[in-house]
Amino acid sequence: QYKLEEDDVFEILDAVKPSIIISALRGDFHAQIIAHQHIAEYVQAHDCKIIFLSSANVFDAYSKFPSYEDDKTLSDSIYGHFKIKIENMLLRLPKKKAIIIRLPMVFGTQSPRVKELKQHLEEKTAIEIFPNLIINVTTDYKLTQQIHYLINRSKNGVYHLGSTDLVHHDEFIKDIVKLLPTTVANYKHVFTTNEDRYLAVMPKANKLPKHLNITSIEVLKELHS
Repeated sequence: QYKLEEDDVFEILDAVKPSIIISALRGDFHAQIIAHQHIAEYVQAHDCKIIFLSSANVFDAYSKFPSYEDDKTLSDSIYGHFKIKIENMLLRLPKKKAIIIRLPMVFGTQSPRVKELKQHLEEKTAIEIFPNLIINVTTDYKLTQQIHYLINRSKNGVYHLGSTDLVHHDEFIKDIVKLLPTTVANYKHVFTTNEDRYLAVMPKANKLPKHLNITSIEVLKELHS
């Protein structure tokens, strides 16, 4: 078991000798940056490729439109800045050695987001919803299918893997809550701005085949199954 703050990722890479590294680390940002510096050095020196799971937050300073693969990253948040830093590090690698996947909100029956919603319902605490926030969404299951495709087809570059449609955050969270066993839910409406604000990643340059696309309705169906 790899402990981000304690272990040196070099030792694991030397022992495992991976041909593909999928990075979906969570934890201390500084420790993650050091780990990714080590991973980038390893990838550069070996016959190896990295797939990095980034976030729509690399664009959270822009709010007027959804974001596309070639748009310049710009963030107002610590989390977004941190993801940009790692993206830029990996974009310096030879092109065929890196895939950057920018993700919207990811849901799944056992995902942290859904577990958190269930916890709020059990404890009767308020669920934060953002009525002015327009997002796209996906599921952990669809993401695994998409990554499988990218690996099998030896793809590289930047991919935006979210639903093909956009949803309001408040409505979508309420739709998920309706699928959960509950009698009543408490909501806290958070207005960060008076106007609609986008935090969505849409594909333009690097589109996947139709069978690998997902809609917000399909996300809900998957959570319901």
